[in-house]
Amino acid sequence: MIRILLVDDDLELCSMQREYLSNEGFAVQMCHDGERGLEEALSGDYDLILLDVMMPKLNGIDVLRRLRNHSNIPVLMLTAKGDDIDRIIGLELGADDYVSKPCTPRELVARVRAILRRADPDKQEPGQLQPLRVGALTISAASRNATWRDELLDLTSTEFNLLEILCRRAGRIISKEDLSLHTLGRPLARYDRSIDVHVSNLRQKLGVLKDGRSPIQTVRGIGYQLVVE
Repeated sequence: MIRILLVDDDLELCSMQREYLSNEGFAVQMCHDGERGLEEALSGDYDLILLDVMMPKLNGIDVLRRLRNHSNIPVLMLTAKGDDIDRIIGLELGADDYVSKPCTPRELVARVRAILRRADPDKQEPGQLQPLRVGALTISAASRNATWRDELLDLTSTEFNLLEILCRRAGRIISKEDLSLHTLGRPLARYDRSIDVHVSNLRQKLGVLKDGRSPIQTVRGIGYQLVVE
């Protein structure tokens, strides 16, 4: 059974979310402050973390920052509706996606399933599990590892998914809409910068090509392209 850790200080909302996640077949453990949530998240007992931003003792942003020093477990941030700053900071720190509170049970479950599906290599077609090499980049879908110039990259689940689709279509332009559908499992919403932030994170981890350019190029008004050396 998939185990989810729900970290949120809103007791009533937590109970509601736990109920409908449990009805969907997930095992849900709750924590109501950041310090306890971080301790549980680092236990290695969970498949995904649902993490609220505003909490006592340790807020969700600080929890995520410390968590990412030790773990790449998928994290879905719970943010206040319209709070773009928290969303962007969370994505920059390695959150896989976010959902605005309050959200419908259907939307929450859909976001959770999308992240889990993309984090599970067993869900991929056999032909997609073969190592893929593009220039200095090597992607192994079976182990969900990526190396750049033989150095292992420390990627979150969403960053790996994004890099994989760019790699499989290397040299071709991929729209942000397609990247959102393949990477986040949802259409790209207006003013949604999630893909841009994930690409920015990848660029920092990859470094540059021999000519000084980033291997991920922006195609203004359309999307992104992985450059083939």
